[in-house]
Amino acid sequence: MLGLAGAGHCLGMCGGIAIALRPSSGASRALPIYYHLGRLVSYSALGGLLGGAAAAVDLAAWTLSLRFVAAVLLVAMGLSVLRIWSGISRLEQIGAIIWRWVAPATRPLIPPRYPLQSFLLGSVWGLMPCGLIYSALTWSAATAGSSINGALLMFLFGIGTLPAMLGATLAGQSIEAFFRHPRLRQFIGISLIFAGVWTAYIAASHAEHLLMPPKASGELSPLTLDAQSPPSNHHH
Repeated sequence: MLGLAGAGHCLGMCGGIAIALRPSSGASRALPIYYHLGRLVSYSALGGLLGGAAAAVDLAAWTLSLRFVAAVLLVAMGLSVLRIWSGISRLEQIGAIIWRWVAPATRPLIPPRYPLQSFLLGSVWGLMPCGLIYSALTWSAATAGSSINGALLMFLFGIGTLPAMLGATLAGQSIEAFFRHPRLRQFIGISLIFAGVWTAYIAASHAEHLLMPPKASGELSPLTLDAQSPPSNHHH
C-alpha cells in the first residue's frame, strides 16, 4: 500500500528516467522487466541489511524510536505530495551526496542493450535519493524483526511501485499524467499522512508495554502478596 500510495512521488523523481528506458527499435521488449527487477532486488537488499541491523539491537526503545521516525517520514512525504511542506527534500539532499559517488556507475549501462545491463542499471538506480524509500526502509526496519522479513517488506514495497514505474516505461506520458491528476495526488498525500499518523498511534499505544521492564520470576504483585498473607486473628 505504501508503494502504491507513493506512485506520484515515484513518477516525480524517476518518471522521466522510466520513460527514457523504453526499449528502442530492435531491442528486446523484456528489458524494462529486467530493469525493474534489478530495482526490486536493490530494495530487498537494503531492507534485509537494515532489518538485520535493527534486529541485532535488542532494545525496545530503539525499535520504538524507529517506528516514530517512520511515522514522521510518512507524514512528511504526504505533506510533500500535497505540496504543503517540502521538508522531506532536505533528507533527499543528504542522500544525493552518496548518489554522486554511485551515479558514475550508471553511465556505461545507458542505454541498456542486454538484460544484464538493464538489471544492473535497475540495481544501481534503487540507490537514488528518495524520501519515500527512506520512509519504507525505516518502517520495515522497525517492524521486520529479521533480515529476511526486512527484505520481504521492501520487496513488496517495490511491487507496489510497479504500476506507476513500469507503467511509465511501457505507456509513457499517458500513465504519468494519470498519476499526476490533482485529485489522485490529494488522495495519495492524505493516504500517506494517515499511514504516518496510524503508525505513530500504534507505536504510542505500545510504548508502555515495550518499555516496561519484565518482572522477575520471583517478584510478586501487591495483589498476590495480599492473597498470600495470613488473615489476622481479630478475636485475639
